[in-house]
Amino acid sequence: MPKIYPNAFMALADIPDGARIMLGGFGICGIPEESVQAIVEKNIKNLTCISNNGGDDHVGIGLLLENKQVKKMMVSYVGENEEFEREILQNEIEFELIPQGTLAERIRCGGAGIPAFYTPAGVGTEIAKGKETRKFGGKTYLMERALQADFSIIKAWKGDPDGNLIYRGTARNFNPLMATAGKITIAEVEELVPLGALNPNEIHTPGIYVQRIFEIQKPIPSNRKHTTSEEQQKVTIQNSNKAIKSKEDPIKNCIAERIAKEIKEGDYVNLGIGIPTLVANFIPADKHVILQSENGLLGIGPYPDEEHEDPDLVNAGKHAITMIPGASLFDSATSFAMIRGEHVDVTVLGAMQVSAQGDIANWKIPHRLVKGMGGAMDLVASAKNIIVAMQHCSKDGRSKLVYNCTLPLTGIGCVKKIVTELAVFDILPGGGFCLVELMPGVSLQEVINKTDAPFVIAKHFVG
Repeated sequence: MPKIYPNAFMALADIPDGARIMLGGFGICGIPEESVQAIVEKNIKNLTCISNNGGDDHVGIGLLLENKQVKKMMVSYVGENEEFEREILQNEIEFELIPQGTLAERIRCGGAGIPAFYTPAGVGTEIAKGKETRKFGGKTYLMERALQADFSIIKAWKGDPDGNLIYRGTARNFNPLMATAGKITIAEVEELVPLGALNPNEIHTPGIYVQRIFEIQKPIPSNRKHTTSEEQQKVTIQNSNKAIKSKEDPIKNCIAERIAKEIKEGDYVNLGIGIPTLVANFIPADKHVILQSENGLLGIGPYPDEEHEDPDLVNAGKHAITMIPGASLFDSATSFAMIRGEHVDVTVLGAMQVSAQGDIANWKIPHRLVKGMGGAMDLVASAKNIIVAMQHCSKDGRSKLVYNCTLPLTGIGCVKKIVTELAVFDILPGGGFCLVELMPGVSLQEVINKTDAPFVIAKHFVG
């Protein structure tokens, strides 16, 4: 049967109330915006939505949440969607928070006929509750089950009448994975080209996975301005830069600059959001460091000024990176295979608490704040060298270095080093904080006064 449909409304005409749907994208990059708008206008109800994140307020899945069309969300990250977070905290919606790498692999397995797999992500955390565990090589793993959907709704750059697809930049992310895991896959494309116009070597999703395809309309019948993936990525660049610049204060810069000294020539480095993002600004230009991003980008840092960025190669939702020869792009499952396979040398994360045993908590404050773990649980379960970048105390003055974490854990026994605006600490092999360095202008007594957990002073201490 012909796969080409005239528009989103026709392609999505038979999606019923109560359907389970997958929605591609990462942040606002690669989201099937026109399809989401059609679902909004059709007012399809009681949906179970599987996506990397909950969209932004008034954008993507955020529109479905605002319109009360979603019964359940299965995501890795709540993100900046205040309405989604409010609905969670008020128990107005069912939700399942899933480590980002686990989510990607569950979807990949769903499309590959693999019913379950084992992963180290989430071991020792509330994510592991009720799940089967098994040891391989002395390490504990959780069993996770594959995910499939009634409909997968994805976004691509180019497509042909047989459903062959090409994505652009980091708009690939979850889209090719979800294309394989839907009983019916619907692809919206920016450009529908004749059969034979696509180079077979460049096709990312073969047409066997796609049942319906349509070219986005210009304009579309909605109350929201349509944006192409290039325009979406430009907006993301601008927002990323604003976020980075807003955080460039002396305290955060001090932490980031010190951590940059821990990164060696040739390291593959993953930088989390917040203070870790700033670390790239302090990596010397003559040091060859490769930055890895969960949503499918590997390339050279540091981050450039806005006017030099390529919107087709932006690391959407986290950092803006100018690519030079040698960069590579891939889907989110490949990204987390790099992480789980221990190919990343250094991971820098923010934290709400770090314990003397090297446990980390950074994704949730019960009854107050739910942001989701994103890729953090995968990173802390497999990274070789985990460095925490955080301010020494919370906003209410409480020490973030504690004997035992009281907040829900992200990972256990994984942190190697902590850098705050006051000091640098190592985690000792048997557990315990070891003070190795004071930051400029900071006294030992100030560190003692502001640190709840006991610590020892290193033999090579720098005061």
